[in-house]
Amino acid sequence: MARNILYRTATVLSSIRGRHSRVSSVRIIVVSQTRRDAHCNVRRGNTLIKVSEEVREAVETKKPVVALETTIYTHGFPYPENVALASHLESVVRVNGGVPATVGVLNGVARIGLDPEELTEFTASAGKPDTKKVSRRDLAFGVAGRKLNGGTTVSGTMVLARLAGINVFATGGLGGVHSGGESSMDISADLTELSRTRMAVVSSGCKSFLDIPRTLEYLETQGVCVATFADGRDEEVDFPAFWTRDSGSRSPLTIENEKEAAAMMYAQQRLPLTSGLLFANPIPAEFSLAKNEMDTITAQALRDARESGLVGSENTPFVLKRIREITKGKSVKANRALVEANVARGTKVAVHLSNLEQRQQHWTTRAPVNDRRASQLKDAPTAELAPSLKASFDPICPNFSPTNTANVIVAGSLAIDLSCDYIRPPTANPSSQLQLLTSNPASITQSLGGVGQNVATAIHYLGSSLRLCSSVAGDVAGSTAFKLLAERGLQTAGIQRMGPGSHTAQYVAVNDAQKHMVLAMADMNILEDTSGDFDTLWKPHFDACKPKWLVVDANWHSNTLRKWLDAAKASGAKVAFEPVSVAKSRRAFPMRPQNDTSLVAVPNNLINLATPNALELSSMHDAASEAGLFDREDWWRVIDSIGLSSSGSRDKLVSVTNNSLVDQGTPQQSIRLLPFIPCILTTLGENGVLMTQMLQLGDDRLTSPDATPYILSRSTDGSNVVGGVYMRLFPPVETVSNDKVVSVNGVGDTFLGVLIAGLTREKPRSIVDLVDIAQRGSVMTLKSKEAVSPQISTLRNSL
Repeated sequence: MARNILYRTATVLSSIRGRHSRVSSVRIIVVSQTRRDAHCNVRRGNTLIKVSEEVREAVETKKPVVALETTIYTHGFPYPENVALASHLESVVRVNGGVPATVGVLNGVARIGLDPEELTEFTASAGKPDTKKVSRRDLAFGVAGRKLNGGTTVSGTMVLARLAGINVFATGGLGGVHSGGESSMDISADLTELSRTRMAVVSSGCKSFLDIPRTLEYLETQGVCVATFADGRDEEVDFPAFWTRDSGSRSPLTIENEKEAAAMMYAQQRLPLTSGLLFANPIPAEFSLAKNEMDTITAQALRDARESGLVGSENTPFVLKRIREITKGKSVKANRALVEANVARGTKVAVHLSNLEQRQQHWTTRAPVNDRRASQLKDAPTAELAPSLKASFDPICPNFSPTNTANVIVAGSLAIDLSCDYIRPPTANPSSQLQLLTSNPASITQSLGGVGQNVATAIHYLGSSLRLCSSVAGDVAGSTAFKLLAERGLQTAGIQRMGPGSHTAQYVAVNDAQKHMVLAMADMNILEDTSGDFDTLWKPHFDACKPKWLVVDANWHSNTLRKWLDAAKASGAKVAFEPVSVAKSRRAFPMRPQNDTSLVAVPNNLINLATPNALELSSMHDAASEAGLFDREDWWRVIDSIGLSSSGSRDKLVSVTNNSLVDQGTPQQSIRLLPFIPCILTTLGENGVLMTQMLQLGDDRLTSPDATPYILSRSTDGSNVVGGVYMRLFPPVETVSNDKVVSVNGVGDTFLGVLIAGLTREKPRSIVDLVDIAQRGSVMTLKSKEAVSPQISTLRNSL
């Protein structure tokens, strides 16, 4: 609930001379005042406006949220190009650490935040007669009981985003004063909206066919601050003209980076001023059209419009179409490039603003702002930025909202990872490796890690809804982990803060010169604690999220792991098991009394999918054997139905894999575990992935000619459960040379995350089709310094 709190606000002290002077520096000085905490002003159950739970939770917890308008989808790009662009722009927000809030009117309800299925439904309405452009003036019409779809303009998006408590909005271009506007009064509502709605708007200025000088004059009259990113330029900077970086009109202010933009917005909120800020981001130089060329094209398009007698709302679409025709599509490519750049930059502004809002303590910064008179002005003294890591950490309590659904619950470790890569000294032998019992030169990097967190991040990058359930302590590592998790845009409702005596999980990997892991040390004891009540701490998340899948890693104590499996079974969720390590993989099959019959085989199995490597598979096999599971009657019943010996036929196994794998026993171990885990994907590094799957009766692969080479057996005993066994060795999608390997940490986690993201789609693809896509994601992570490569978001449309 929003409340009044004591906070520190900021006053901007500047030296401004003349009409087009610019601030030489911004100095933030703290004073005391009260304000309402960040919150969403739209109540749940509102029939006219709906805010997605992801956006609502992000706003309430001061995460960086970026609003995205939708006229570009309804009136700019046709279906399905528009849905691809919409998905991509949301991914750009997530990759840069923000939460996307796509704004539009869907079926007569104003929406702030759309899930993938809703986004597809919305974009599919592009070009239809009843799909409207929705500005501020049209909102009441759009939600007045009509089942209309509408793309919100800049002004419409600002109104709705502000109601949801969002502070940053990224778009392509702003409306402005039209040519001849001094007579026609054809002035975009975007400009007046900026004067009355406090919002940081990032755009590539105005389209070049508008009257840019009068647009800037109008914004000045309305009290709207306009600043342009210098983008590496030291000379005077123009206010951009959408397709071109230069307009011939100097920008009123120039700023260097996103941190300065965030500082200005932070000050604007706390003065307080109700007007917005316009941050003009020039189109990337490689996509910019030359100003002279654009002037000629614009003049011709405007002339054609006048000759056609088009005015008002019909004018702009006609002019845009003519520009697209005259440039032979170059304007469209430029449009895509600039809107992506604006979304990325807007997200960075939102991240910096979120950091400032979360501190709420003594805070000063110097933010230099350049202008053509900079040499005449004196910089303010440099001040210090003094955030407190401890102060930025707040205890997290469960939030079991009945409407906060998620396709996936990921239950596993959240840790701080340290990667220590051995650096061979220049004078050393090229074949030398790190030495034990002494210090070695290394490059050491810190990142957010943990198997559960890595899998969750991969799923998050690919646009699937999820909740990560894990634990942190109230130490520095916990503060860092929670802060990084929140910045990444992941839900934090499932993160528990443990009491005194516990410490946040940490993982240290020591890698050789080729980035191959030599050894690792993991402190995951926080998940070994069994003192908490599972039914109170964790089970309610199933009722809240109603997940399709549970992904659970083996960092949990075996007793807690079993409770996760039972809870998933009771809720109807499928389970994917990540073995983590050779030692911990055994936790899937702990030693239990012989009269404990709860570990049963299919169709009542507790685990549906596992992704071990070859060593982990062997360890799981040995644990199951030692637990006596291979002597059980229900195990033998399934093995007999398969129609193979319990270890398979060597000739058949070699025909679908190879001699080396069969000699190692990998295919045989997979078959023996199938009654308890009916789909096992064994990752083999540079040798690819071995898929072993028990097929249900009626599976299409049992009768498909394409699948015939991989059908190891077909059931012949009339079983109504088992149809056969499918085994396939997938070769690697790419062989990565040692010099391109950055880190092996997180590669297997990425593989599982991509698989689960694909399996939780509304119309999921076959797991066979997903294996190579998951391998591609693993390769991206292999080449990335991150535990999960943000580049995997490009796979979203492949799922």
